[in-house]
Amino acid sequence: MRSLSRPRVLTVAFAAGVVLLAGCSDDSPTAPAVPAPPALSASAVATLASEVRVLAAGRGIGPLSRPAPVRAELTQLGQALAFDKILSGNRDIACMTCHLPAFGTGDARSLSIGQGANGLGPSRAHPTGEFIPRNAPPMFNLFALKPLFWDGRVVVDDQGKPVTPAGQRVNPHMSDAFEFGALSALPLFPVVSREEMRATTGNELAAVSDKQTQQVWNDLMVRLGRIQEYRRMFEAAYPGTRFAEMNFGHASNAIAGFLIDRLAFNDSPWDRFLAGDDAAMSDVQLRGAKNFLSARCSICHNGPALTDNQFHNVAVAQFGPGKGDGPSGHDDFGRGRETGLAQDRYAFRTPPLRNVELTAPYGHDGAFFDLRAFVAHYSESHLKLNAFDGSGLEPVLQGTLLHNFDDILATRDTLLNGVVFAEQTIDEVTEFMKALTDPAARDLGAIAPQNVPSGLPVDRP
Repeated sequence: MRSLSRPRVLTVAFAAGVVLLAGCSDDSPTAPAVPAPPALSASAVATLASEVRVLAAGRGIGPLSRPAPVRAELTQLGQALAFDKILSGNRDIACMTCHLPAFGTGDARSLSIGQGANGLGPSRAHPTGEFIPRNAPPMFNLFALKPLFWDGRVVVDDQGKPVTPAGQRVNPHMSDAFEFGALSALPLFPVVSREEMRATTGNELAAVSDKQTQQVWNDLMVRLGRIQEYRRMFEAAYPGTRFAEMNFGHASNAIAGFLIDRLAFNDSPWDRFLAGDDAAMSDVQLRGAKNFLSARCSICHNGPALTDNQFHNVAVAQFGPGKGDGPSGHDDFGRGRETGLAQDRYAFRTPPLRNVELTAPYGHDGAFFDLRAFVAHYSESHLKLNAFDGSGLEPVLQGTLLHNFDDILATRDTLLNGVVFAEQTIDEVTEFMKALTDPAARDLGAIAPQNVPSGLPVDRP
């Protein structure tokens, strides 16, 4: 992580435009006024609904089944751990500090701000202006995703075993505790990241070498074991196993169980429509669904979670500290960092679209703050990228925009070639996106505990 002090601001005018879906660019200016089409008759609604269901079935977009119930004791342990700052080196940040319930399990920022900062969400600030290189992805319905993180560096292999950057350091003793596939391994990594949670100085975790992730996990279990309430909660969550026999794989698995149990949502208007209710969505949303399913959008955004679990370069501008790639060291090659393949550069995981209305900003670096702009980007995305000036970003990030557009476009997904949408189409698809919101996901205040066993404050904006 580095301070963002590069004075480099482009002055190209932003060109508004007109979808596939996944994200990057400034918010589009006010769209031209498009006359609203007349209301549909009952017979027209029935016909359109039938067409949409046929198209959805063709893309394998069916109902999203809820995951199996998670035992209450495991969920309670995972909830406490997810909100407890004891898992950070200097006890100043929790997992959920960047995944706040009040902001759709994100932080309403383009790029998150990790340890050493003050404030929450949009008001969070770091004394030296440091950022995490990528946007905090939403935590909804993670049970339905295969690769995790924007670059897919945690995934389950063909034998059903989690594959992670830690390799053999996630030993069988740890993985034996995993009950939820790759998701059980996901919480292992923010706690070892210096920028996100561990810090560079000031605590016993920071003193551990970056190559000794197992030692960091062991030290965290020592911390937790000093708190009697945590020892009790771990043993209740894993009946028949003494705390002394457990490892951080058990803690990571518990956080995964909490995320699955409390952040699974499958009762949106779209779900009710799929179940046979023609009136669940508005006329505009129905037209948007047909547009979405008829165009290339649903090639990548398919299946019950509306993601193909693959990686695509959709012409996203790059800004922020980057991941150390490219001549400047401020670039981010995305999936290409994991595969080493040039053709995978700037490709990122297709985001699931359920509850997307609640999860702005969009894209791997959160370049879109507006849902319509997110949709509009995919029409003539090459023009949108070349016109991106970053003026919609917060000032400290505007000066970090890389003018590497030719490199990005060199591996842009060919699915985007020739994609052009009318303004009305953009409006209708945007409204369809809103039909993917489960009303229960709009208020997540209840998922945060009142307190945690460490006694440290719980973040709740």
